[in-house]
Amino acid sequence: MGKIIAMAGKGGTGKTTIAAVIVRLIKEKKLGSVIAIDADPNSNLAQSLGVENRSNIGEILDGIADNVPEGMTKDRFIQLKVQTAIQEEDGFDLLSMGKPEGPGCYCYVNNILRSVMASLVKDYDYIIVDNEAGLEHLSRRTSRLADILIVVSDSSVVGLRSAKRIIELVSELKFEVKKSFLLVNRFNKNIREEQIKEAGLDYLGNLPADPGLEKISLEGKSVFELKPDAAFLKAFNLLGDSIWKLN
Repeated sequence: MGKIIAMAGKGGTGKTTIAAVIVRLIKEKKLGSVIAIDADPNSNLAQSLGVENRSNIGEILDGIADNVPEGMTKDRFIQLKVQTAIQEEDGFDLLSMGKPEGPGCYCYVNNILRSVMASLVKDYDYIIVDNEAGLEHLSRRTSRLADILIVVSDSSVVGLRSAKRIIELVSELKFEVKKSFLLVNRFNKNIREEQIKEAGLDYLGNLPADPGLEKISLEGKSVFELKPDAAFLKAFNLLGDSIWKLN
């Protein structure tokens, strides 16, 4: 059974970049098969992984219309079509949720994603999910959100408050999460220990501001272009060991 590692956090904290780095490390460490799921309609995960986003669930739903074959249910047909949206890349697979046109469609995309996830956990060792900034869009979720939820914050008060709100939503919406962590990106030494504790999550650790990574992000390049001796990768390698060993 695959391990679901989900990312959440305020926009701009670097959660998409961190999701991409996790995929990179799983690939390089040869920890097992991995699929990256971009569950944010503002899709940037493919770019961070250095690949082109060729299809998404939203586009599939827009194109279904009345094309369901006779004798097949619409849901079954969509599930089959979604399988074709999974991109096979070098050392990892990718699935993007996207956002369909029309009111009320987003909830349906989430429903489809949930059913797809149920099968993906049987096919991959790791499922890395980059969620939208908040978790309200998953309010109808009835299955597990993650084995590990990594809530990413920067060192700002706003970022840490957002992290606290996210974990409150997890409780309010009764998501099934085995373990939740706070990860502080672009760490500032002025951040106080009590601020971290107030977020109400186990503290995974912090990652340094890395000019090389910032340059890659600004230029829209892949995390695979980050040098192995980069400070960010060194720091995340140490934190990552805690994640891989978690049952």
